[in-house]
Amino acid sequence: MVTTKVEKFLVSGTPNTPCLVVDLDVVSMNYKRFKKAFPGSMIYYAVKANPAPPILKKLAALGSWFDAASVLEVERCLAVGAAPQHISYGNTIKKLDDIAAAYDLGVRLFAFDSENDLQKINVAAPGSKVFCRIMTTNTGAAWPFSDKFGCSPDMAIDLLIDAEKMGLEPYGLSFHVGSQQTNAREWGKALACIALLFNKLRKRGINLDLLNLGGGFPVSYRKDVLEIEVLASSIQKYIAQNFGDRLPTIMFEPGRYIIAEAGLLRSEVVLVSSKSYGAKRRWIYLDVGTYGGLAETMNEAIQYPLRTLMDDSEKGPVIIAGPSCDGADVLYRNAGYELPLTLKAGDFVDILCTGAYTASYASIDFNGLAPLQEYYL
Repeated sequence: MVTTKVEKFLVSGTPNTPCLVVDLDVVSMNYKRFKKAFPGSMIYYAVKANPAPPILKKLAALGSWFDAASVLEVERCLAVGAAPQHISYGNTIKKLDDIAAAYDLGVRLFAFDSENDLQKINVAAPGSKVFCRIMTTNTGAAWPFSDKFGCSPDMAIDLLIDAEKMGLEPYGLSFHVGSQQTNAREWGKALACIALLFNKLRKRGINLDLLNLGGGFPVSYRKDVLEIEVLASSIQKYIAQNFGDRLPTIMFEPGRYIIAEAGLLRSEVVLVSSKSYGAKRRWIYLDVGTYGGLAETMNEAIQYPLRTLMDDSEKGPVIIAGPSCDGADVLYRNAGYELPLTLKAGDFVDILCTGAYTASYASIDFNGLAPLQEYYL
């Protein structure tokens, strides 16, 4: 799981902790594997997963397009050579000025899920292509989006009709099944709904071209998940069942799958503590926590694999927490982690599969703690 390149860096570089180390060769491998699993599809890397310039540059060179959530992300993509027509402004929550700025930079593809956002796009990005995001269930996702994003199917129909009346180009529909989704049937349910909307809009004189299946593709953390090829096979069957020979342009927005396994977060044990005599579990305090890049441990949703230099020795149950003076900064209390009994302050704990949604979540100065350092190899 940890590449030779990363191992050599950790030995020879002896970086200060906490630090994130990412192997760009793994990023390339995962992108190529995903693209092979979905031949003929447009791959828009979800920049929010990790917006580091070395990653964006590597993916741009491989032919990836980009899903941006802000003007800054648009600018970062352009800075590494991405063409503006290969960038989608995929955030449905955006200011009028941000839409205008992205439009001025050449972006012509925008997501929306409300009348208000559609009106803003019409004012600030006239004539652009737009796709409407619908709400879907996220059953099976470790990090669900609930009802924050998307609109009802009937509302999506009306909004896309309105888009055409405004002079925008009603280009397609999108959905997202939730991040770290392990249930292929969620894509199937969403695709059945989307296909009905395509047909209803066709009868209203609107022929959509884009089907955006979003992201959510899982990686193996502490538990194995379906290989991307197996998951892709199921999704492609659902597409064929619902669209037959009238296939639209297929778009995906993978983030976690592309980058997560490429990263290792090295942390140092700050303190090992027992709260009472005879306590059954030790507290292990690391120099990185919820606010230092591990926000996805909230509710213990994402359970990262851990390793130490003493993993062959006897282990015992632990509670794992971060270093800040905040009671919420507890990473794992109920997930059943065990660490070596000999673990002490100053020892390293490597947190694996941390390439995605860590550095981009990290606080800059909470409690005066140093920000997460990043190395891209």
